[in-house]
Amino acid sequence: MNKIIIDHSDKTPKVQQIINSIKAEIDRGSLKRGDKILSVADFAKTHQVARDTVEKAYRRLKDEGYLETVAGKGNYITGNTGGELRILLIFNKLSSYKKEIYYSFLRVMGPKAKVDLQIHHYDPAILKEIIAHNKGKYHYYVVMPHFFQDSPEPDYQEIFHGIDPQSIMMLDKKPEVKGIEYPAVYQDFRLDIYEALYLARHLFEKYRGITVVFPQLNHHPVEILDGISSFCSESSITFSKATDMTELMLKKGEAYITLTESSLADLLKKIRLSGYVAGKDIGVLSFNETVMKELLDITVVTSEFTEMGSRAAQMILDKNFIQVRNQFRLIVRQSL
Repeated sequence: MNKIIIDHSDKTPKVQQIINSIKAEIDRGSLKRGDKILSVADFAKTHQVARDTVEKAYRRLKDEGYLETVAGKGNYITGNTGGELRILLIFNKLSSYKKEIYYSFLRVMGPKAKVDLQIHHYDPAILKEIIAHNKGKYHYYVVMPHFFQDSPEPDYQEIFHGIDPQSIMMLDKKPEVKGIEYPAVYQDFRLDIYEALYLARHLFEKYRGITVVFPQLNHHPVEILDGISSFCSESSITFSKATDMTELMLKKGEAYITLTESSLADLLKKIRLSGYVAGKDIGVLSFNETVMKELLDITVVTSEFTEMGSRAAQMILDKNFIQVRNQFRLIVRQSL
């Protein structure tokens, strides 16, 4: 029972915290039928709570059929094991790619879990509020830790205080947290794009420079810029960044990387109006695969979003709490 956590700063009564924690461990399969749990005295000492508090919690668990006492031996897990998992997904936003992750997660979970979804809108304060309001209500909290570019790195240990770290999974991005490695299925935004460009390095030999269209208000990971800049530096290619497509002047012999659908549409319009040919005069590479990009013959770099959702769900079902880098692909077409 070393995963039972009692949060002394939480306003939830400690009796209820004990009940919720033990039920959660039973539902997750960490405590199984026949497992012996701590005695009242040992639980009270280990978790620094009063003995009568533990006694009340154990009594209620017995009344509900979760515990039984064997005279002279102790307290054991009994019925009501293997219940439905309760999982809270907390995304930064809901885009078409996030929906791919969401629906693939649901498909793998099936009837084994009840999955709820909330959005923190890139705001660490909203994430903290969501966690505070839902602490103890779920077995797992799956979080996408993408935030405003100018916001300080959240104090995850404070936000998730009182929650078993193995009940928390990071999705899409892996934050560095001192002393804790949260389970994660993540993109390595710097290395992914660097490796993709390196694979296509022969295609960039005909271009003098690379311009990244990086809209300020879309809150994309800045590590993407680091990866592209590193590739350009090593390849003796000029690197530049544009935040507004309306002010971008196309240059023949340049390659352009877009991160959003609207930026790609604006770029293709500019190429057509200028009389240039994509893949010959102007290079075009876009983030994230769509059917439309396939039809337009646009070269893309893309993460396997469906795989990300299904793998996260399977890790929870298998209790395989590790950190896994998600697959990232380069699809070469005529635009480069």
